[in-house]
Amino acid sequence: MKKTWFLNFSLFFLQIFTSSNALDVTQFGAVGDGVTDDSQAFLKAWEAVCSGTGDGQFVVPAGMTFMLQPLKFQGSCKSTPVFVQMLGKLVAPSKGNWKGDKDQWILFTDIEGLVIEGDGEINGQGSSWWEHKGSRPTFRSCNNLRLSGLTHLDSPMAHIHISECNYVTISSLRINAPESSPNTDGIDVGASSNVVIQDCIIATGDDCIAINSGTSNIHISGIDCGPGHGISIGSLGKDGETATVENVCVQNCNFRGTMNGARIKTWQGGSGYARMITFNGITLDNVENPIIIDQFYNGGDSDNAKDRKSSAVEVSKVVFSNFIGTSKSEYGVDFRCSERVPCTEIFLRDMKIETASSGSGQVAQGQCLNVRGASTIAVPGLECLELSTDMFSSAQLLEQTCMSAQSVQPRTTTQPMQDPIWVFQSRGKQLRVYNIAILVSFISLVTYILAR
Repeated sequence: MKKTWFLNFSLFFLQIFTSSNALDVTQFGAVGDGVTDDSQAFLKAWEAVCSGTGDGQFVVPAGMTFMLQPLKFQGSCKSTPVFVQMLGKLVAPSKGNWKGDKDQWILFTDIEGLVIEGDGEINGQGSSWWEHKGSRPTFRSCNNLRLSGLTHLDSPMAHIHISECNYVTISSLRINAPESSPNTDGIDVGASSNVVIQDCIIATGDDCIAINSGTSNIHISGIDCGPGHGISIGSLGKDGETATVENVCVQNCNFRGTMNGARIKTWQGGSGYARMITFNGITLDNVENPIIIDQFYNGGDSDNAKDRKSSAVEVSKVVFSNFIGTSKSEYGVDFRCSERVPCTEIFLRDMKIETASSGSGQVAQGQCLNVRGASTIAVPGLECLELSTDMFSSAQLLEQTCMSAQSVQPRTTTQPMQDPIWVFQSRGKQLRVYNIAILVSFISLVTYILAR
């Protein structure tokens, strides 16, 4: 009897020092069998966390699969930051069981300091949607946003869409969809600034990363891309749009078997600019179009673009440096720019691109139209670019700015939850222990009591 009393007291003592107020979605009725609609349970949990309950911590537990219909996680929240620990799996309903807005699955909006971390998985069940318009997870007006660690699978469209966000860090994600899946971009960024995307593995049927209009101060590094359509600026200027993109740095990335490598694509008839863009330290493995600027983009059909003398989005101050690897086609560099709004201050330096099919290190070719700039130590070289080092002062400044760019971290005031090192479950309640010293002390105490 005495030992039982001591043991119960020890558990009570441990709970005081180690319990977390984090809210688990199963506390709100989520079933997690992959079939039951758990949407309302997730919304109830979100409302509680957002209102200030649970120390701003929202847990999707491991070992469970939660099916969610379209839903919106709305801010603003009393809890700032808000931590979502994604340990389990989220799945979308199949197209035949979809309810509500077909253009939107999961939307996070107007949330300050949102952090989503963990080794969980988000599966968009996209195969039934790929011949039609689908949906995807979207983050809108979420400043100081951090996404890390998750796996994203088979989205109906782009796997992650960032819109109207400021200060965003995306890291260590795995994004996968079949090479044949249409419009399944890995990460789309639009109307956002101060965005860092780093150390991700992306294999999709479209752009690994697409940078769209209204973006500035974007830093992308350590991306393993392929299959897919590379890392793209655009498309920009569709339907006469005035588009703006500036201060983009892409460095230390690998492209494997992709349709494109580094690409800038704009529609005829648009206006605005894409400027101060650097691609540096790029490895190519059997890439169809390693380097491409296309001001005649026409939904992928540039050769049939109309009105080639109309207005265009101005492309300028672009550096391609330190490229090495192989091209699947004979062309390693392809610049097609507007006669009315030519591409200016385009720089190539320190690159060697060979054709993958030759087997003997044959140099890839280059072609260009209406381009002004310079190149040095570049293979292939381009006759339209001056072989000069005198014009490289602005290029060197862009490269230096790119290489010295620092990761932009959300300005949070609390450290995110860590995975518990031990979980005790009894009578429907869970006790999570996060500190190894406390756990060791507790085990020693219990062992001592039971040995007496």
